[in-house]
Amino acid sequence: MTVGGDLRELLVSGRFSEALAAAGAALSANPSDVEAGFVAAVALAESGRVGDAAKAIGAVLRADPTNAEYLAQQARILLLGRRDEEALAAARAASAAGSEDPLVLDTIGCVFARLGAHEEALPLFERAVDGAPEAIEFRFNLASTLGFFGRVDEAAAAYEAILVREPAHGRAHLGLAGLRRKPAPGDIARLETALSGEIEPVEEVRLRYALFQLYEAEGQLSEAAGQLSLGNARHRANLGYQLESDEAVFESIRRTFARDLPLVSDSRIEDAPIFVVGLPRTGTTLVDRILSSHAEVTSAGELQAMPLAVKQLAGTSSRLVLDPATVEASRGVSAQKLGELYLARARQNAGAQHGRFTDKFPLNFLYIGWILQAFPHASVVCLRRGAMDSVWSNYKHLFATGSPYYRWSYDLMDTARYVLLFQRLMAFWRQRFPGRIHEVTYEWLVADQETETRKLLSHCGLAWDPACLDFHRNEAAVSTPSAQQVRQPINARSVGRWRDHEQHLGEVMEFFAANGIPLD
Repeated sequence: MTVGGDLRELLVSGRFSEALAAAGAALSANPSDVEAGFVAAVALAESGRVGDAAKAIGAVLRADPTNAEYLAQQARILLLGRRDEEALAAARAASAAGSEDPLVLDTIGCVFARLGAHEEALPLFERAVDGAPEAIEFRFNLASTLGFFGRVDEAAAAYEAILVREPAHGRAHLGLAGLRRKPAPGDIARLETALSGEIEPVEEVRLRYALFQLYEAEGQLSEAAGQLSLGNARHRANLGYQLESDEAVFESIRRTFARDLPLVSDSRIEDAPIFVVGLPRTGTTLVDRILSSHAEVTSAGELQAMPLAVKQLAGTSSRLVLDPATVEASRGVSAQKLGELYLARARQNAGAQHGRFTDKFPLNFLYIGWILQAFPHASVVCLRRGAMDSVWSNYKHLFATGSPYYRWSYDLMDTARYVLLFQRLMAFWRQRFPGRIHEVTYEWLVADQETETRKLLSHCGLAWDPACLDFHRNEAAVSTPSAQQVRQPINARSVGRWRDHEQHLGEVMEFFAANGIPLD
């Protein structure tokens, strides 16, 4: 094996410290060793030294500027460093450079997917699977992306191919359950068999969520509730979540915005993004789809551009994106600068590069005060849904297992208390910024789509466009859990679904009654 091969082997085996040391030694002996420089860059990135990795891969590409593999890793490293615009350019350069290496193709595709460029990601994932049909991760990326485009049968076939190779693959089972409204024969038995073996804790959680969906679809509600309760309990135990941490954030926001507005009111920004906010699983994707079906609007998906811009300007060193210290430290910052930072990040996304766009990160409801100071012409649209449906729809959904945003959703009473926090904060924002927030009641929207859509467009300063009523014909990718639902005409199937499980929700019902909150 060559020296370069030895270095690669260290990377493949996950021995990043050794790979970095060996690459450093090779570079000391020969500073022109491009392969050693590449290994050093990747090892630095895997060790968390993203800034150093970006410099190292830049030096490698100065020596070999058209190498598709090196460009793909540069794109990945830049993405890790949140340099999205440069990452997108590097990914496009890597794609144009040409490679048939499946790993390179998948790496480029993952960068495109993270940046919302699913149309550019899909053919790369297809070629990666063609080149390495045995690679489960490549096939999973393909299956997920096919699902985003509503290509249900192809996505299901890709998930099934994974399960042939790895029968207890939790993400494949969960993806497949989300595609099918009715289980195929043998699906439940196959999942129960997978759960009977030795599996990792996070895979057990995924499998139980998938089994919940299948049992619920079959009307076996008691079995469904048991699987969901067990899966949530397992996951919550691993998180160590305390609701008090979120309560402190909500209180600090109210305190900061209660009297004088905290930012310097210097924004002259004319851009008018549309922020679709609210609790997750309450219709945000549906409203985003309606808006982005308008001829003058595109969807940027769920951006974290505003949370990151506030964090950057606040300058706090905590690992949390939003905490009381960050809220307090944002006092006195420039609203103009905040808006500029937001736009610099947002415009790097494929769906926000031109004209008006929607940002449907649900938890931007926490940032409404910052948004309205930074963007005098922004539109904020907040979804409202019945309290019990809000609790149930979040509790029954497994968000990304590593996400810090939705840790409250794995316990019924944590979820109920978070819904109450949300409702109280929205009441505060309505009073603080009268007339600036348009609230869409999910139940009203599904009952009278045209009337509510006309109100929505009017608030956003948009002329009537009948295409908004045919949002389900919109062929753009949807990368949220509602991807299949928003490809169907509007319907009321999700209204009142909590009542199917009412016998398990007594404590939640009592909590809302005690706090004067209507159940529906």
